[in-house]
Amino acid sequence: MLRNRLLVLTAIAPMFWGTTYLVTTELLPPHRPLLAALLRALPAGLLLVAITRVLPHGSWWWRALVLGTLNIGAFNALLFVGAYRLPGGVAATVGAIQPLLVALLSAALLRQRLSLRTVLMALAGIFGVGLLVLRATARLDTWGVLAALGGAIVMAFGVVLSKRWTSPAPLLATTGWQLVAGGLVLLPITFLVEGSLPDFTVRNVAGYAYLAVFGSAVAYALWFRGLRELAPTEVAFMGLLSPVVATTLGWLVLGQRLAPLQILGGVIVLAALLGAQLRRSDQPLPEGVGDGVGAVAELETTGDVVEDVLDRPLRV
Repeated sequence: MLRNRLLVLTAIAPMFWGTTYLVTTELLPPHRPLLAALLRALPAGLLLVAITRVLPHGSWWWRALVLGTLNIGAFNALLFVGAYRLPGGVAATVGAIQPLLVALLSAALLRQRLSLRTVLMALAGIFGVGLLVLRATARLDTWGVLAALGGAIVMAFGVVLSKRWTSPAPLLATTGWQLVAGGLVLLPITFLVEGSLPDFTVRNVAGYAYLAVFGSAVAYALWFRGLRELAPTEVAFMGLLSPVVATTLGWLVLGQRLAPLQILGGVIVLAALLGAQLRRSDQPLPEGVGDGVGAVAELETTGDVVEDVLDRPLRV
């Protein structure tokens, strides 16, 4: 029950991130993606630091900088470059490779088991996201694809290293310092690329406040809490919820049409997410198979065999 509760709470984070597209298009000024990334990270980080009033010490000064750069600064910069140079469907599909990358890195750096089930669910998630958001008219841009792939890679490293470098500080303090570090990395890049601040309207302020409080402070606290208690691969699969939520909000709020293939893609994504969270039970095989006990016992045994194959470790 505790694990299921943690999974649900962790899933709230990518669901909040899935609302970013709607908030950006409806409330924020156009053509300022880096400013949006900066204002969702730095104020949220300063707020959490002010609330907790805990400073990093020892190795956590440079670890917070590294993790903040990977999880927030570099990831958001590459994410928005990819989003600007590629159609949203292409960027989301490339980003969906992250669970597979996290699984591979966890096996290499954390010595965690890589199973056939995880690989199959990761591939199914990529396929499902592609059906959900990819369009036949989508164009490819080399630098855009590289940026989207780079964003998935740095976030995957950030997820795995966050598990490897567990902070002794309280969760909110650790989250706050990562957001501050990521925001400070974004600060000079934002003003070099996008120039001075625009004139903000009330709608703009409301949008930035929502992204800072819910899209960063709350979402990243839940995300990092999940990373402390769960396997990195379990948490990474939750990221597949973001395109599902974004597409659903586009249909509900913006009146965008949902094609049958998109619905199928959403179902595949959810099935992949749930399949990745399953854990094989260590129940003994039923006795009497083949001696007339019945087809039910044989069916249960077949299911155990399939599960054993799916959960068998793969060599990296």
